[in-house]
This record gives sequence, C-alpha cells and structure tokens, in this order.
Amino acid sequence: MSVTISPLSVPHVVAPRVRSVPEYSFTSGVEALELAESVGLVADDWQAAVVSDILGEDEQGKWASFESALIVPRQNGKGTVFEIVQLADLFLFSFSQRDFLAIHTAHEMKTAQEAFRRLLFWVENTDWLRKKVKRVATAHGEEGIELLNGARQRFLARTNGSGRGFSCDRLGYDEAYNLPEETVAASLPALSARPNPSVIYASSAPRSDQYGLVLRRVMRRGRQEPEHPGDDVPAKDKHLCYNEFSADPKADLDDEAERVRANPGSMSARGVPSLEYMEKERAGMSEVAFARERMGILDEVKGSAVVDMFTWAECGDKLSSPLDPVAFALDVNPDSSFASIAIAGRRADGKIHTEVVQRERGTGWIVDRVEELVQKWSPVSVTLDAIGPAGALLPWFAERNVEVDVVSMAQYGQACQGFKSMVDNDQLRHKDQSGLTAALEAARKRPLGDSGAWGWHRRDTTDITPLVAATLATYAFARSTGSEKPNDSRMFVF
Repeated sequence: MSVTISPLSVPHVVAPRVRSVPEYSFTSGVEALELAESVGLVADDWQAAVVSDILGEDEQGKWASFESALIVPRQNGKGTVFEIVQLADLFLFSFSQRDFLAIHTAHEMKTAQEAFRRLLFWVENTDWLRKKVKRVATAHGEEGIELLNGARQRFLARTNGSGRGFSCDRLGYDEAYNLPEETVAASLPALSARPNPSVIYASSAPRSDQYGLVLRRVMRRGRQEPEHPGDDVPAKDKHLCYNEFSADPKADLDDEAERVRANPGSMSARGVPSLEYMEKERAGMSEVAFARERMGILDEVKGSAVVDMFTWAECGDKLSSPLDPVAFALDVNPDSSFASIAIAGRRADGKIHTEVVQRERGTGWIVDRVEELVQKWSPVSVTLDAIGPAGALLPWFAERNVEVDVVSMAQYGQACQGFKSMVDNDQLRHKDQSGLTAALEAARKRPLGDSGAWGWHRRDTTDITPLVAATLATYAFARSTGSEKPNDSRMFVF
C-alpha cells in the first residue's frame, strides 16, 4: 500500500493531504469515540478518523501501529485526539493489563499542565468516571490521574528531562516540533518491556532548527520521501500511522481552498480557525512563518541554508543603528506582488548595519518612498538589480530625477557572496527583523554563469525581497564609502 496524497477539494470533511496507515483488521476507535461522546466530548469527523487509525489493531489484538503521527496546524483540535485516546486508555483499555501507564509529554510544563486540566475536566464532571479514580496528583511536575485498578496517566515536561527512560504503554509527544534527539533515544528503548506499547507524535509543522529534526524524520517516513535528493523512494513504514493536514508545498498562500485543506477545524462545527482569522494572521506574519504555522508547509531544511541561522541570530541587535553616510537599495519579487527597501551603513563600532526600512505589497508606493528617503538622507547610493523585476522601475525614477545605480550580474554575485562573508565573519549587524530572517532562512543559491559565482534564488512561495535589498544595500555602501569613517553626528533611526 502506498502513501495517499488527497486531491485538492473543499468538502465538508477535510481529508489529510498525506495519509499512510498500516492495514488493520479492527479498530478500538469506535469504542473510544463512543466513550468520549458519552461524557460530552464529541469529535469532529476528521478527529474521529485519526483516532480510528491510531487505535487500529492487527489480527493478534495488538496495535497495528507502534508509532502514530498527527501533523496539523495550530488550534485545529489535535488536543482533542489526545483526550479521546487518554480517556479510552484509562477507562477502557487499562482493565486488561496490570499496572497500565500512559505518559503525556510536552515541550513546556505549562503545555503539559493544560493537557492535564483538559483531561481532568472530563473525569471530574462525569460521575461514573470519577468513582473509578483513586488519586489525582496536582503538585507541580507530578500531575496525573490514578485509577482504583492501578492504571495511571501522567503529564510531564520535556524541558527538564522528565520522562526519560520511563517504561510505559502509551507515550505521547505533544508539540513534537520541539523534541530533542536525546529524549527519544532515552524513551523508545524503555517501551520494549511493555506488552503492547504505542507512541503518538502530535504537532504543527516543525522549524528547520535542531529541535525539529526528530519530527522531520518521522514526516519523511510518513511521506515516503528519500533522505537525500536522488535516493530511491523508501518503502512504506509498516509500523507508522501517519496523518498530515497541510497545503500543497507550492500553493499560493492566499488560496482559501488550500487554507481549508491544511486546517480541518475550519470546516468543523466550531469553525476554528476561521478563514477570517487566517487572513489577519497572513497580514501579521512573515511568508515563511505563515506557510509553516498555518499552512503546514515546511521550511527548507537547515542543512541546505546558505547562511548558518545560528550565526545570523548572533549578529542580531535590536538597538543597532547606522551612522551617516548610508546607502539604500530596493528589490521587487518576480510577480511584483511585494517590494522592499533596505538601508546599510557603518556603526560606531565599525561593523556594517543593515535593516529593512519598508516592505509592502505591490510596487506603486516604492518610487515615492525612495524619493522621500533620498531627499531626507542624501544617501551615497540607491541601488537595484536592473536584470530583475526592479529594473522595470528605472523609467519612473528617471522621471523623478532620482539617480539609481544598477548592478551587473557579476556585481550581484559579489554582493551575495560578500553578504554571506560579513555574516560568517561577524562583520554585520541587523535588527532581528522577522521578515529579513525568514527571507534568509528560505533563500537558496543559484549559479550565475560558469565562474562559480552565485546569487539568491527565489522560491515560489517565499518573498526574499528583504534579503536582496539588504544584500545590495550593504554592497553599495561598501563600494561607495570603502574605509571612510562615519559621521558620528547623525544617526539613522526608522
């Protein structure tokens, strides 16, 4: 059986874009869902389908899946899936096994505590469930429920190493986008002593840092993706139950159908997250962040990033400002849907400062804004890449008598290589702006001829105009001023 990639549609029930589930002859999901509904916890149809997959059983009555993964953007209701399984574990499945123990872990204590409170609500507000409880532990770090038959459900945080090495029957990794390698290495082997163990990963899409590596490997197995380009497609993992709700990686981020596809909760009775709210998120988040957090589209893996993002973070200084003189540069993305203006100058400590002055939709605003900046600050240069989409603005600048410098392909390559070198050698400072960081994280190299030179490569769904503008501004400043000392009497603040 191969991985199922669902076609794009907007049905009343949203199916996972990627589903890969071992065959099972029976599912205890029906009983679990009936139990949950009897106490007032009613699952959406998509949640019911995921629960049924997780609780599928083989012919021997064992869980068909040793590992189960649910990838879905935030606030869609993955917590409800956990609650339904946890209720079933305690009040249905534990009676057939001695000393049953389930552990729910989260990346932070407050998240684990919130999961505990949600489960406890259903137990305390249902008479027949409450009567089966022996003890409820509420002390910090000891949260959990123990039944009269000895079955236990505990809630732990992964931040302090809690849960490492515990032998349990069901292990939940909530918010698995932040799951340290050593936690999994210590936990999974300990489950081998249990007769019918199960692991559940639940999370929104992970970032491209080291904390997301574990979940990315799980996703690669669920998607049947090779570890490296050109490798053979791996066989289906017969022990992994995988459900992923996400948009097509090449989707237009403004496509409502793709937003629904990634967010099954939007079509539920709750209607959360709503399309209206997603539109507000879109305006307030960078393209990379919105793609990851709301659309479930993965960032490029860190290993292929041009600049080490940890080194970039160390160059951040929110209080940084350039001294006079400065240079400006601008860039426009391929479909002219976004444009950015950036500044570069030297700081008092001699390092180069760069900053995105403005990024807006369209290009109708940019000539006026550049003219305003030139009149106010008298920069040493205003630069753009004439070969790129920004070149179409040259006649408009000429009409306003705004002098603009253009770079050749060779100079563009020098600018990109120089920008990377400044970051690598701790010669640059930036203001830790999310749009610039997201653009750098997404951008890749593209070759410029056969000389080995390279420039920033634009991805289909990511606007890197902040990065290109910052790159050209730093290049133009360095070329125009050389070792000229800054004028300490005038500082630029935007």
